[in-house]
Amino acid sequence: MLIGVVGKANVGKSTFFKALTLADVLIANYPFATIKPNHGVGFVKIDCVDTFFKVQCNPREGFCINHKRFVPVDILDVAGLVPGAHEGKGLGLAFLNDLNQADALIHVIDVAGTTNEKGEPIAGGHDPAFDVKFLEEELDYWFLDILKKGWERFARQIQQEHSNVEKALAKQLSGLKVEENLVKEVIRKLNLNKEKPTEWTEEQLKQIAVYLRKQTKPMIIAANKIDLPGAMENFEKLRKQFPEYMIVPCSAESELALKEASKHQFIKYTPGDNDFQMTDEKKLSDKQKNALNFIKENVLKKNNGTGVQEILNKAVFELLKYLAIFPGGVNKLEDQYGRVLPDCFLMPPKSTALDFAFRIHTDLGKNFIRAIDVKTKRVVGKEHVLENNDVVEIINSK
Repeated sequence: MLIGVVGKANVGKSTFFKALTLADVLIANYPFATIKPNHGVGFVKIDCVDTFFKVQCNPREGFCINHKRFVPVDILDVAGLVPGAHEGKGLGLAFLNDLNQADALIHVIDVAGTTNEKGEPIAGGHDPAFDVKFLEEELDYWFLDILKKGWERFARQIQQEHSNVEKALAKQLSGLKVEENLVKEVIRKLNLNKEKPTEWTEEQLKQIAVYLRKQTKPMIIAANKIDLPGAMENFEKLRKQFPEYMIVPCSAESELALKEASKHQFIKYTPGDNDFQMTDEKKLSDKQKNALNFIKENVLKKNNGTGVQEILNKAVFELLKYLAIFPGGVNKLEDQYGRVLPDCFLMPPKSTALDFAFRIHTDLGKNFIRAIDVKTKRVVGKEHVLENNDVVEIINSK
């Protein structure tokens, strides 16, 4: 799974990315601090199933704190966009191709309105609703640009050879995770003539691009800088203006500060929590103490957390509806190295026991006989649909 972090230049995108991943990235108060995409690993937070079995897990990847399991997710942060990027303004759209394989997007906005449309710092007053609309438009033009490349020749060839336009178009757009059923859907919705794609208009191609973008790159909005003046009022307005979006208030700067303080053992903090504990106040300067107390009072208490962890969790489990599934055995939860419940896999919605077997290892899928729901000890078949936090044992012929 890949989650893309997108947005206008200089809204705290790189800070948000670093807060998620603790990757070493350039954070600067000017547009286009990010030119090459930053790649890192974030972690979704779930209730670990080890409590069900009254054991302590030992993750092979990720980590577990007080039975809260953190499962790795690939995160990509791309350069900031500006209005008119599809016309070549700013850095243009070329770098968006890095997001081809993204399953979902986190759109980071400056909800306090302290960054203008060019990504330049201002005192305030910029309407963040503009940023939501402009990013949608730029992403739609990105899809349209890819769709239109060689369109005339492609459409002519489809007609002359009487090919299946749905299959051909899905193949052409497979790099964007477009599948044949989606192409069928949009052609039906727009009532397009499948036999004559050469007659499809520019407006119809744009409508196809918009539909496919929404379906293949679902988006959640990170309303960043929520602790600044005017931010909460803007946030409430946005929720009314864009009811179709999940919009979550956050302070990436606060999350990054807490994670750094925790890393240096100044505080005890579990990502996503709405509080932290000082471990040794003598190690902290007055300035550091004041900063941490400010975060506690003005971010954690007011918003029930910094919002950063919540956004990633919502993107994975609510937007994409993924499931956390653990491999395990009825008689043995440890692997060959003695690690208890070492793995947790994030699976797409409606995944079956057979899908899970293939995810663990191709041979397990090929030689699948049956599966066992380890919690209930019930035997299930290959078509059995999994549920979140299931623990599954795969029985195979080898």
